[in-house]
Amino acid sequence: MISTKHAGLNAWVEKMALMCQPDDIVLIDGSDEQRDELRKQACSTDEIIELDQEKLPGCYYHRTAVNDVARTENLTFICTSLKDNAGPTNNWMSPEEGYRRAGEIFAGSMKGRTMYVIPFAMGPVGSPFTKYGVELSDSIYVVLNMLIMTRVGDPVLEQLDVAGEFTKCLHGKAERDIENRLILHFPEDNTIWSVGSGYGGNVLLGKKCLALRIASHQAHKERWLAEHMLILGIEEPNGRIDYIAAAFPSACGKTNLAMLIPPEGLKVKGYKIWTVGDDIAWMRVDTDGCLWAINPEAGFFGVAPGTNSRTNPSAVETVKSDTIFTNVLLNPDGTVWWEDGDGEPAAEGATDWQGRPWKPGMKDENGKAITGAHPNSRFTAPFVNCPSHSYRMEHHHGVKISAIVFGGRRAHLAPLVYQSFDWVHGVFVGATMASERTAAQFGKQGEVRRDPMAMLPFCGYNMADYFEHWLRMGVQMRWQPKIFHVNWFRQDEEGNFLWPGFGENLRVLEWILARCRNDCEALKTAIGFVPKPEDIDMTGLDMPNGAMEKLFDIDPKAWEEEANGIEEFFGKFGDRLPVALKAELEALRMRLHELGGAKQ
Repeated sequence: MISTKHAGLNAWVEKMALMCQPDDIVLIDGSDEQRDELRKQACSTDEIIELDQEKLPGCYYHRTAVNDVARTENLTFICTSLKDNAGPTNNWMSPEEGYRRAGEIFAGSMKGRTMYVIPFAMGPVGSPFTKYGVELSDSIYVVLNMLIMTRVGDPVLEQLDVAGEFTKCLHGKAERDIENRLILHFPEDNTIWSVGSGYGGNVLLGKKCLALRIASHQAHKERWLAEHMLILGIEEPNGRIDYIAAAFPSACGKTNLAMLIPPEGLKVKGYKIWTVGDDIAWMRVDTDGCLWAINPEAGFFGVAPGTNSRTNPSAVETVKSDTIFTNVLLNPDGTVWWEDGDGEPAAEGATDWQGRPWKPGMKDENGKAITGAHPNSRFTAPFVNCPSHSYRMEHHHGVKISAIVFGGRRAHLAPLVYQSFDWVHGVFVGATMASERTAAQFGKQGEVRRDPMAMLPFCGYNMADYFEHWLRMGVQMRWQPKIFHVNWFRQDEEGNFLWPGFGENLRVLEWILARCRNDCEALKTAIGFVPKPEDIDMTGLDMPNGAMEKLFDIDPKAWEEEANGIEEFFGKFGDRLPVALKAELEALRMRLHELGGAKQ
């Protein structure tokens, strides 16, 4: 057994060990020496594979089980005493059933294995924002990833001291059998149990499990926000930095925006971009009445396919050292590759994400291309590797948020950018966020998927109460960030994207910040404020004739259909839905009737 100054921690580890029955228990101290020894152990059993240390220093490769390659949302539950407290958008299980079912799988599952005790901090150690956890796991892969993604080791134990509160996180691989897999959150007990999986999104319990599902529940009680948002700083030549928090559903370029590089046409202005976070933001109202935010993570857990020197050169630099690659292609020279990445894969001798021989051009029996990397293959890389990483990342006070941006993938509905009328309308904009399915996603292409604040899979309590919490947070603030919606994915009649995206998105962010400073006016429409044509700097950007007009076209009939879809979605929440959001929906319909899409 371990021995720390925290009697409650010692007792909990002992209790979990009695259930799981590991052969040994090891406390993770966060040292480089211990990490290096664990790497050697994992390499000796092929849990990880050492890559070419000259080309990719400190980098390793891992494959998950074939049935364990993504978050299993259907096996992810919120376990609360009352089902209504989990809400209609979550899977619910009673705490008693959850502990019983998972306990049966955990029982004896660590025989012949080591239980690793990982004390970790989400946020800078000692910050008022920070929450602490301890994850027990029988996976060295989990330990090595947690060492990248969180602050781990002795400083955390010192902060916990003898009685500090922590989230109790238990993970076990068991047999990685999907029939015996559960990811359970017990918000009333500040506890997470994950069993039967080895995939990062299910087992790095500091990430989505703690930092969003459990933290959102805590934030609701403690009057702060735990959000699925990037944090980005834009510095002007005079040294002024404004920070933006932004939420996007999957496949909307979130990490690319977090690491944005100014386009050629705007480089003369001397902007610098600072990455504070690419995935999660914890935000509190400070004594100045403003909203301040931290990124509670210490690393990136990014999707590899599609990451290249054109889409995200900063990410390419970030993963060149001290990175764990999961389910990508392994070249025979000890390097890695993925589809729509840089360079070419080896012509011969490579192995795919399942460990099978692979070479370019391979097809299955139906003539479909066989990919070398899994579409959800990942890289886990230290935050400090990012060329644009902000020094404010470790600042206990965080950064002041000037703007909140919501976004989605809409081919013909939403304009490139619009601003909400006020905070309440902004909450409505976030609560009605949606994206259309692409050809690469499961389901009917073009189908609208509602994903409020990009939190649908991650809100740890009833989402109607979450909307109400957002409304109340606005009342707490003396200075509310302005709220915007962006859509980088508007298309013309032929299905071509009208906006180039990537670094060019800075042109839109420039207008957003100008609006936050009241430096420019805007045009009022039925859905919000949109830019005047001259207020988006198009220097060096050659757009087809009529493209900008199409980017800001607002079709009243299409928006009336959207309002009907919103009403249907809101119906899920019944009487628990805040009255203010119902009023915003009716106000939208009234403006559409009175104003149409005409700018005034």
